[in-house]
Amino acid sequence: MNAEIIAIGSELLTPFRQDTNSLYLTEKLNQLGVEVVLKTIVGDNRERLVSVAQHALFRSDLVIFMGGLGPTEDDLTRESVAEALGLELHRDPEILEKLKQRFAARGYPMTPNNAQQADVITGAVVLPNRNGSAPGQWISGQYEGRERLIILLPGPPFELKAMFDEQCVERLRAKLPAAYIATRVLKVAMLGESLVDSRVAPIYKRYPDVQTTILAGAGDVQFNLFTRADSMEAAQLRVDELAGEIEDELEGALYASKGESLEQIVGYYLQMRNATLAVAESCTGGLLADRITSVSGSSRYFLGGAIVYSNPLKTKFADVPASLITKHGAVSREVAAALAEGIRKRCKATFGVGITGVAGPAGGTAEKPVGRVYHALAAENGTQVEERNFPGDRKRIRWFASQQALDMIRRKLM
Repeated sequence: MNAEIIAIGSELLTPFRQDTNSLYLTEKLNQLGVEVVLKTIVGDNRERLVSVAQHALFRSDLVIFMGGLGPTEDDLTRESVAEALGLELHRDPEILEKLKQRFAARGYPMTPNNAQQADVITGAVVLPNRNGSAPGQWISGQYEGRERLIILLPGPPFELKAMFDEQCVERLRAKLPAAYIATRVLKVAMLGESLVDSRVAPIYKRYPDVQTTILAGAGDVQFNLFTRADSMEAAQLRVDELAGEIEDELEGALYASKGESLEQIVGYYLQMRNATLAVAESCTGGLLADRITSVSGSSRYFLGGAIVYSNPLKTKFADVPASLITKHGAVSREVAAALAEGIRKRCKATFGVGITGVAGPAGGTAEKPVGRVYHALAAENGTQVEERNFPGDRKRIRWFASQQALDMIRRKLM
């Protein structure tokens, strides 16, 4: 069985809101052995909605509509799907009564437009919404001579996730043919996408039954492996076999074999070594500390540090001699090392990290251009310094710098 997901809402076609629901549903569907073959975002326009729904119903076994079930004029999903199916809507008195009770319990008057949330497509099973006012709908039957499943879910993520988990998963499991999908996510740090692919492509091309997708980010390359088989054991064995060959080829550059983040891996290693970490950040402005502390339990190994953006604070909080800054400049190998060593001693940590650079877009010179970043890792047995020149805008350079720092720690602890 294949699936198609349709996200509805004009706000999703602007820079201010993005669809994350489909990522959640794709993961859940994959676990059930369903492959998502198409995702569509469509604005709040009935004509376009009907057209998109008709095309989806023609080509996909399972179609999930997300959003557009609320009380406002631009909530058109029920009407559009009914029109696409050639079915009528009827107002369910039980849903209407529950809506009235919901408003009364909150002390608000129920405006007439809320009543449209009680409209149900003929033949649909109502999916109650314990986290909101708009119920979902489940429709199963023939369309153009073929069996189809149609699910209407609300747009807010906390409503959609609860409704899908509690009311759709088991219904789908009962309908689905036996199929098993296995996935693996491998991640590589600080190597270019083309270089990584040139080394790995000869391997994954020998596995035509495993779909291999490559995603590249700032200082990160991700391999998504996906296959289906008659049993979960067979599917998992196949992706594990390919993953093992990729791991052998990339060796130390590969930091995650099951989708872990680089900050998670660094945390694992620090805990394994019973080690602690402190940071002194200039151009990254706390991004490295933010990434490290995004991991639950990071207080066991991360002591803290300082954002030393100005030169006086480099001296005050990380004990960098002012004369050193005057002689070499704030963006220098020497100052990065002093930052790492100073913060390590100040915090009494096993390791200290210092980062200083030019994130841009202003501030670059011929000697120290935008993108030049120095990273230092101080330990009891010495200090390692890396100079890198990162491409991109300010946001991308800062992320590259934090990625490089984390990878230095990881390699030190391997």
